[in-house]
Amino acid sequence: MARSRLPLLRRISQIVFLLLFLALLILTSLRPFPGAGSDTHLGAPVRLFFEWDPLVALANALATHALYRGLVWTLVLLVPTLFLGRFFCGWVCPLGTLQHFVGNMKSEAKRGKLRVESNRYKRWQTLKYVVLLAGLVAAFFGSMAVGWLDPFSLLVRSLGLSILPAFNYAVGAVLAPLEHSHIAAVQSFGIGVHDILQALLLDFHQPHFAQAQAFGLLFLAILAAGLRVTRFWCRALCPLGALLGAISRWSIFGLHKGSGACDQCLRCLLHCQGGDDPIGGVPWRKSECLMCMNCVGSCPHSALQFRFFRREKEVASPDLGRRRTVTGLAAGAAIVPLMRANTGLGKYRYDRLLRPPGAVDESDFLSRCIRCGECMKVCPNNALQPTLEEAGLAGLWTPTLVPRIGYCEPSCVLCSEACPTGAIWQITQQEKGWVGSASETSKPVRLGTAFYDRGHCLPWAMATQCIVCEEWCPISPKAIFLQEAQVIDSAGKTKSVKQPYIDPSRCVGCGACEYACPIQDHPAVYVTGIGESRSASSQVLLIRR
Repeated sequence: MARSRLPLLRRISQIVFLLLFLALLILTSLRPFPGAGSDTHLGAPVRLFFEWDPLVALANALATHALYRGLVWTLVLLVPTLFLGRFFCGWVCPLGTLQHFVGNMKSEAKRGKLRVESNRYKRWQTLKYVVLLAGLVAAFFGSMAVGWLDPFSLLVRSLGLSILPAFNYAVGAVLAPLEHSHIAAVQSFGIGVHDILQALLLDFHQPHFAQAQAFGLLFLAILAAGLRVTRFWCRALCPLGALLGAISRWSIFGLHKGSGACDQCLRCLLHCQGGDDPIGGVPWRKSECLMCMNCVGSCPHSALQFRFFRREKEVASPDLGRRRTVTGLAAGAAIVPLMRANTGLGKYRYDRLLRPPGAVDESDFLSRCIRCGECMKVCPNNALQPTLEEAGLAGLWTPTLVPRIGYCEPSCVLCSEACPTGAIWQITQQEKGWVGSASETSKPVRLGTAFYDRGHCLPWAMATQCIVCEEWCPISPKAIFLQEAQVIDSAGKTKSVKQPYIDPSRCVGCGACEYACPIQDHPAVYVTGIGESRSASSQVLLIRR
């Protein structure tokens, strides 16, 4: 009876950790806190799951030759893995839980004998070890490309930048007619439901992210693959699962097969999640087992048990083979120079690439950023967006500030709090230096410098009064100043207008001026990355020493 409760306990654990992950993801956004004022900080440990991720910690250590902050907490996961095997994949991982849920749905590709056969071990399951090797070798050469496939990065990026914004929009579209109804009861109901959902789930403002459709479709494709092959992502591609599988070879907890009681009914294969061959008569594959305990719960003869210090024939480590090992190592070594051949780290770099405040130098940034999207999700002005070609292939899906969408809030340092790997170094409002006057010893963090396109500027090109950019400049003293000028309008009359100028020694590149510029097609003022404080070579002014 006790053994039959194991799958139930696993389901409870999966639900608890999935809800915890979703709660932290929802809290990874700026919400209005009464009385918080300008000193707003994240009220939850949104980096928690990344701090449990040994893949992120190992890749970060290989790429930077150090271990950032809370990543030492990965020992909390590694130690029990040495005792229990890949329990994390079956009991904790939220992406694994979603895969498990989808894999249990009925599918024509998994009925009867087809289902039993699909849950046997397949040679292609070693592909995830090739992916792991390639990712770790790439990290050794300074690239965190493994972040593209890390399960937590993938899940945050997919849900936070695509699925949740789509849900946010759908709820608004459904409730808007109710909230604007002429019937008082219907209107009150719509407003009440919207307020409750906004307090629990919805973002304060509707977020929009570039490439959201691609993230959503990729995520749905991964889930859909589970309809054909149970937990396809976990079995074939997940580099974290591969790392835990490699570590689990030393675990002392494993599956005991009572061969005398087994009558080859194959029920253990009906719900096997890992493809680890729990069936009698063949070796159990330890590195593939997700500890879901379904085989124990399904066996009608109690022939299967999990025990400590068992002594039976098993396949403890992945059967990778020389060819696949060489392929993984070669792919990891080759991918870095191929990706960075066009990253634009020199004069060719994309001039509108604006990194978040606190971001380290570009080369180090690409060695740390895991493309998780936490900083983009938490940005209160929706200003941070995933790159496509702006940073080259090496910087794909890393964050960039897009002032036309939103500007960097002067008092906000939430992106630095949310970053789990130190790509955006954690800074305070005082270190950012945008609120109040910066002292001589403490220079403000600069993202870039604003420039004017006088051909588009109303006071300069069209003899029309406009001081919007100066009004929006949040720096004190302002980086934009006005000078009175006499101009001639289309009627030939002389009139006085105030023409704007930029003081590059004060401009921090926040993008507020570009965001507020009333010229819609091509703003009269725009921000480029020149003058950013993270790079000594990318300066607009010569510094006298």
